[in-house]
Amino acid sequence: MTDEPIAATTTIDRYGVMGYPVSHSRSPVIHRLFALQSRENLQYELLQVSPEKLETAVRQFQRTGGKGLNITVPHKSEVAKLVDHSSDRAAVAGAVNTLTFRDGDIHGDNTDGVGLLRDLTVNLGLSLTGANILILGAGGATRGILGPLLEAQPTTLTIANRSLSKAQSLVEHFSASGNVTACRFDAVPVTETYDLIINATSAGLKGEAPPYPAKAISLQTFCYDLSYGLKPTPFSGWARESGAGRSVMGWGMLVEQAAESFNIWRGIRPDTGPVLKQMSISA
Repeated sequence: MTDEPIAATTTIDRYGVMGYPVSHSRSPVIHRLFALQSRENLQYELLQVSPEKLETAVRQFQRTGGKGLNITVPHKSEVAKLVDHSSDRAAVAGAVNTLTFRDGDIHGDNTDGVGLLRDLTVNLGLSLTGANILILGAGGATRGILGPLLEAQPTTLTIANRSLSKAQSLVEHFSASGNVTACRFDAVPVTETYDLIINATSAGLKGEAPPYPAKAISLQTFCYDLSYGLKPTPFSGWARESGAGRSVMGWGMLVEQAAESFNIWRGIRPDTGPVLKQMSISA
């Protein structure tokens, strides 16, 4: 990373992350590091927006010259309705986490899946082919990661959720892509242990834990929380106490999906290694 100042331009391009809540987000730090690394002139803001104000806030950001937004919990599915053009992966997911404002239109993409896969397979060295995978939660975060996970050809992929109908709707949406099934939290099949359990609920942000299925864990189970924090999340703490072989939070996914968004916006793919190292979050 260079210590030289970013070259001056007449304007500073505006980006940001929009969610509710959003104060915990480390995205501004990550994009600042990417900008320094690539010598790009931009600013990146935290924008806390309640669900009923989402459309107004997005259009205001666009109208006032903003270049792009990351979208986080709980807006990823709803914001997909606002875009004029969706990438293939956003269309498949039915959820959007990256907006680009260009020529008066809103372009939507989803970098969550590629970010997760890169962290799991490249940074953490997991092989997902032939694995048994359990995902907890059936919201926008799950929509964003299901397609890429199924492309990795696991043997089974189970979605558990409080509302069975919500999980089943995802199964119907993705059934052509692989062996995917749905169940409630209290009915997770435990005839076989899982190689990978992914927490895609927002319980980590709210400080509470849903009824995680302890019998699904063994020493071979890798637990991954899409949430992250400076202290262990409820899920990561539960995983360790339940005997998981390894448990990590979603810092690596956060950095990798941010790099993909940065590439969409600026045409430059940042080197994530130094950023992970500098933030001391490289699992």
